[in-house]
Amino acid sequence: MLHSLKKHLKRIAPPKAILWYHKFLSKLAAAMYKHPSREMLVIGVTGTNGKSTTCHLIARILDATEHKVGMATTVEFQIGSKRWLNDTKMTMLGRFQLQKLLRKMVDEKVKYAVIEVSSQGIMQHRHEGIDFDIAVFTNLTPEHIESHGSFEAYKKEKGKLFEQLSKSVKKYSVTEPDGEKVYADNKKYTDRTTSEKICKTIIVNGDDPEREYFASFDAQEKYLYGIDDDSGDGPKGYGIVRATNVECKDQETTFRIGNIGFHLQLPGVYNVYNALAAVSVGLSRGMDFRQLSKILEGPMIVPGRFETIDEGQDFKVIVDYAPELESMKAVQSVIKGMNKNRVIHVLGACGGGRDAEKRPALGNMAAEVADIVIITNEDPYDDDPQKIIDEVAAGAKEQGKTEETTLFSILDRSQAIQKAINLAQTGDVVLVTGKGAEQAMCVAGGKKVKWDDRQEARRALLHRKTNRLSKA
Repeated sequence: MLHSLKKHLKRIAPPKAILWYHKFLSKLAAAMYKHPSREMLVIGVTGTNGKSTTCHLIARILDATEHKVGMATTVEFQIGSKRWLNDTKMTMLGRFQLQKLLRKMVDEKVKYAVIEVSSQGIMQHRHEGIDFDIAVFTNLTPEHIESHGSFEAYKKEKGKLFEQLSKSVKKYSVTEPDGEKVYADNKKYTDRTTSEKICKTIIVNGDDPEREYFASFDAQEKYLYGIDDDSGDGPKGYGIVRATNVECKDQETTFRIGNIGFHLQLPGVYNVYNALAAVSVGLSRGMDFRQLSKILEGPMIVPGRFETIDEGQDFKVIVDYAPELESMKAVQSVIKGMNKNRVIHVLGACGGGRDAEKRPALGNMAAEVADIVIITNEDPYDDDPQKIIDEVAAGAKEQGKTEETTLFSILDRSQAIQKAINLAQTGDVVLVTGKGAEQAMCVAGGKKVKWDDRQEARRALLHRKTNRLSKA
């Protein structure tokens, strides 16, 4: 009922009325919870891909300080040592939920808040009730165009985070008897020797074609990061974080920044970029490369991001989000470099009008690398799930995949994952993409079905093992 009412109101309400409605709610929510973002140093991370992992890497770096960290991402939430999965099916929480979470962070004495900022959240002005101190841009590829109308509009929507940064209140970090605290601009702190003015900072992927746009916004400090053998200093006034000697091996990467080596237990060049963004945040907070290298060298698991599911089987099962072309390409680049037998790929495509024209392309791309492709349901919303599957399968057939031999269409996602596990042989890689650690599947009528690809993969592995033991 509520789902239908919202859809009806969107159809009849003038766009300007909806815009002002969202802006009003953002201001109201921030005021209701007494502007909690003004009592923390807030880092916003936006871009098309890599946002969640970048947030987790930033949180890991800041966790190494003496201060508590809070985080809100597509994957999970964090307040200090407590973490819990995001089961809302939203990258950026609604205005009141987000402000409530930020207030809880303040109450728990969090100093640093790391927030994943989506274009959809920006469209609904959820960012406007937050006073940011650092804005990070990861990359921009032509996704979600159906929501924005054009790539240029999508870019400008992302740019509004950086506009918000320049408009956010100034803050000071003040040392007090009971610890270090963050306060909004106030004259009584400006002359204190124990206070530090927090600089507004922009951090941009210098290898992205849109770097100039995102670096053009006002900020007191700016950093560009990238992978480049050029030893030049870069644009005047920018901090430059440049990785060299990048090597990727299986599910680990190594690189150097200057004369300091980094060992990252995450796969692929794309995670080097994510790490460089996080390193830039650490530098902006006064840390050095040697410290940062030490912090990032240990085991790192981001739920549902190239996560290995291990129940003692003699083949690999990997669950990754990768819901669109560029992120799938990044995951495939790692798969190609792995020592393996065959690749069995389980995937689907999103409904709800989201990039429908790219469904065949997803199937085509999957079939280019995988030996066996299994197309299944993902998040159909109000679309016909079988129609989505057929469109993805059409792309796989373009690569020569044939039904019931190297291509399977299975509506039930649980059965699709079980099929992949049952087909797997020694040395194979089973790749499950599209949902990662998401805790729900969105179906018709605005309903959400409880779901977790990782749990389904474990269940399928245990079912296979039980069946084999019973036949022995």
